[in-house]
Amino acid sequence: MARVSGKVAIVTGASLGIGKATALMLAREGAKVAVADLKQEEGQAVVAEIEAAGGEALFIPLDVSREEDWARAIAAVLARFGRLDIAVNNAGIAYAGTVESTSLHDWHRVQSINLDGVFLGTKAAIAAMKGHGGSIVNLSSIEGLIGDPTLAAYNASKGGVRLFTKSAALHCAQSGYRIRVNSVHPGYIWTPMVQGLTGETPDQLAARKRLEALHPLGHLGEADDIAFGILYLASDESKFMTGSELVIDGGYTAQ
Repeated sequence: MARVSGKVAIVTGASLGIGKATALMLAREGAKVAVADLKQEEGQAVVAEIEAAGGEALFIPLDVSREEDWARAIAAVLARFGRLDIAVNNAGIAYAGTVESTSLHDWHRVQSINLDGVFLGTKAAIAAMKGHGGSIVNLSSIEGLIGDPTLAAYNASKGGVRLFTKSAALHCAQSGYRIRVNSVHPGYIWTPMVQGLTGETPDQLAARKRLEALHPLGHLGEADDIAFGILYLASDESKFMTGSELVIDGGYTAQ
């Protein structure tokens, strides 16, 4: 229960879903956690849950697409905990649309959160970590590995995260920063974001069954399935991994 003991982490999009599961798991394993999100009520609830279990946590309001928000967030982490060792760039949005149906406005909105947010978070984390090292985990997706005709903007954002992560990893390694940067690629996980994709489908059970059928294991993943992978990358157990892709997808991309 101490795989990241003594480390300080920031997790974006940590109020719900994978981010929440990750924040709770990192705290259980000994990290002090900054819960960063725009959803303040839910984020404060995550902090309260961590503190009730004996951990240390801090809620930070953060719009990941705004550079000034990142400056304030990292300053708050350093002021409270004195250092930063782990950054999990998890915040993201889903958007369904083909290349023809996606407007430029919606394209920019998806990229600003899913890709710009990861760029800004990685850059800010490097500045805070490069004196002592650390681990940055960027959330991509199976949609960063394969194409989907109805997810043009989302595909682009998550594919961008994949290759950006490799570039940042090589830069940190060649600079001698002792900072590792890796990406995680979940399959469909039954989180509020995925539920939102099926929200307009009258038969929710049928919609879920269709998603389950896409995965050879025959079921959707849970948030903790991804959090366990993030915990591994955040810990020193993965000290020889950088610029890598951790695929946790129920066999989706093996087909």
